[in-house]
Amino acid sequence: MQFPVLPDFEPGWVWLVGAGPGDPGLLTALALKALGEADAVVYDALVDERTLKLARPGALLEFAGKRGGKPSPKQPDISQRLVQLAREGKRVLRLKGGDPFVFGRGGEEALALVAAKVPFRVVPGVTAGIGGLAYAGIPATHRDVNEAVTFVTGHNVSGEVPDGIDWPALARGAPVLVFYMALKHLPQIRDRLIQGGRPAGEPAAVVSHAATERQRTLVTTLAALVEDAEAARMEPPAIVVVGPAVKMAAGLDWIGAMGGRTLDPDPLKLKARREAG
Repeated sequence: MQFPVLPDFEPGWVWLVGAGPGDPGLLTALALKALGEADAVVYDALVDERTLKLARPGALLEFAGKRGGKPSPKQPDISQRLVQLAREGKRVLRLKGGDPFVFGRGGEEALALVAAKVPFRVVPGVTAGIGGLAYAGIPATHRDVNEAVTFVTGHNVSGEVPDGIDWPALARGAPVLVFYMALKHLPQIRDRLIQGGRPAGEPAAVVSHAATERQRTLVTTLAALVEDAEAARMEPPAIVVVGPAVKMAAGLDWIGAMGGRTLDPDPLKLKARREAG
C-alpha cells in the first residue's frame, strides 16, 4: 500500500507509534504505513494481535510488554534495544497501546533516543481514556454533563497508589475522572475519593479490554465499585471512570445495539453474586 503524501520511514529511524486501545480500525494512516514498512516491530502487551498481523511479512516482531506481577522487560533495556536496532540500519517501529505519550512511557524512550542521537518520529494514537470509553458508550465530555475531564494513573513509578496527587482536590475537581491501570489499587482509590468528598452514590464504570473482542463494561456506583468489579471478575487492562457521563452508557451502548454484549449484569444480580461468595 502506497502513501505518497506521508513521510518516508527511513532506515536507522525509530517511530514511536500509538496503536490505539485495541481495534485495528483505530490505527492512524501513519501507524498503518509504519506497520507495512518496518523491519523490526517492538510491541507492548496492550497491542492487539490483529494489529500485529498487519506488519510487513518478514519483519522482526519482538515483544517488550510489561504486565503487573509478571516478569517484564525493564524500561532501560527496551530503550537500549531500540537504539541497537536503529544502529543496525533497521526501520524500527516501537508500537504501543493507546498513545505513546499518555501514560505510555513514550517520553522516556524518546529521551533515550535523543541521548543516543537516534532520529525518531512520534505518531500519536487514540488513547484508551477517550477511545475505550467511546466503545463503551461513555463520552469523555458532554456539554450537559461536564466542562472538564481529568486523566489519572492508577499507580506511580514504583507500582503503588500515586502519592503525589492531592486526593481531596482531585475528588472535588473535574466532574469526570478517568483512571488508567487502576484495578490493582481500586479499593484505595475509591476510599480516597469518597474521603475527599466525592459522592458515594456517583455513577462509576469499569471498561475491561476496551475496543477489543473481549470488551466488557461494568456500570455501578463509586461506593459499590470495588465489590462489583470483583463480583463481575473484571480484568486488566481496564479503564475506570467516575462521574455523571457514566449514566449515558445504557443509552449509548452502540456495540450492544449491533448485537454485541458489552454491559455487565445489573447491580441487583451483582449484589446477589457478591452475597453468594
